[in-house]
Amino acid sequence: MTRALRQPPGRGVEWEFDRVSFSREFPRSVVTKLLVERAEHGGWELDRVRIGADGTRRVVLRRKIIRAVRTA
Repeated sequence: MTRALRQPPGRGVEWEFDRVSFSREFPRSVVTKLLVERAEHGGWELDRVRIGADGTRRVVLRRKIIRAVRTA
């Protein structure tokens, strides 16, 4: 399950967050490869990893929101 969240506008850097869950059946090496793929091709970086009591990995990824400034 994946869903992107946006931090409310404020001062400084704005981040976009994406939450991904991996079942306990996925080996650590496979999860690593999937996260590296997202980082290389989507510009995401690792924010948080939580491993639940049932073994599921809940990962939060983030990337900067770059706003284009109009010049006229």
